[in-house]
Amino acid sequence: MSSFWRFVVRRVLVTVPVLFLVTLLGFVLTYLIPADPLAMVLSERAMANPEIVRAYRARWGLDQPPHLRYLTYVGNLLQGDLGTSIATQQPVLDDLKAFVPATVELAVAAIVVAVVVGLPLGVLAAVHRDRAADHVARVGSLVGVSMPVFWLGLLALAVFYYRLRLAPGPGRLDPQLVPPEPLTGLLVVDSLVRGRWDALADALHHLALPALVLGAYVMGTITRITRSSVLEVLAQDYVRTARAKGLPERAVIGRHALRNALIPTVTVVGLAFGNLMAGAVMTETIFAWPGIGRYAVDAASKLDFPAIMGVTLFVAVVYVSVSFLVDLAYGLLDPRIRLG
Repeated sequence: MSSFWRFVVRRVLVTVPVLFLVTLLGFVLTYLIPADPLAMVLSERAMANPEIVRAYRARWGLDQPPHLRYLTYVGNLLQGDLGTSIATQQPVLDDLKAFVPATVELAVAAIVVAVVVGLPLGVLAAVHRDRAADHVARVGSLVGVSMPVFWLGLLALAVFYYRLRLAPGPGRLDPQLVPPEPLTGLLVVDSLVRGRWDALADALHHLALPALVLGAYVMGTITRITRSSVLEVLAQDYVRTARAKGLPERAVIGRHALRNALIPTVTVVGLAFGNLMAGAVMTETIFAWPGIGRYAVDAASKLDFPAIMGVTLFVAVVYVSVSFLVDLAYGLLDPRIRLG
């Protein structure tokens, strides 16, 4: 077995106890909450009826001892059953299938904006250190990092939607437009596959503003990390040697400096994408975006324990997957880092 596949197998084996620990910690923390979830879904009149309360507790397994409830949850989980949401009365897996695509669409668009803008800006700032381009890039990244996302979102809506009428209102699609037939849940992809060009244009129009708002913070971070990494690499001996050999500056930067400087940036991009996938709660709330962040907030406010556990497990899987991909990227960028 090659070193690559040994690395993959080892990471998969490590993932199993990590996910098991996440389910255990999530279950213990939700169990320790001093509140009754039935009080969130039953009326006061229903809560005063012991028969109704007893029936609901038996239905959701709340009358069982904690260890039996956890063993039942793990047993169902191994069969692909995340339980049934107390609030929506739907299987948690179905709820996640309904909410996750919106978050995926928004997170991918935001990270693309952040990388496409932030990476070149960071390199430009490093190459032109202490000159006008560097100052502009540093100020832009500082604004992106320090500006609260909720404030930037409200400001963007007020200016581009309310004042200038350049952006559409909140939501993923115009309410008067019939959505494309679902295939992946991603409106952009489904519209493209179904040939619904009107829906594709409208979905991209609705996606642009929240993606820019959400990507602004990540863009600022990528710019700052890339700038400092490139500056550090440009001071290395092998870069001076490359310049002394008469290589064009573009080749020195692109072929010798940038590749080694990208390792810290890849880490930041991976962590940022994990955070975005975990749910950009404020952005999704401001733009009425039906993603996993809003679902998690609703579940927490209603003490919907099965939904909370489902979201927790989903976030854990996302972070483990992103960490795995980042490790693979390390090996591709720097052959000295052996995956085996």
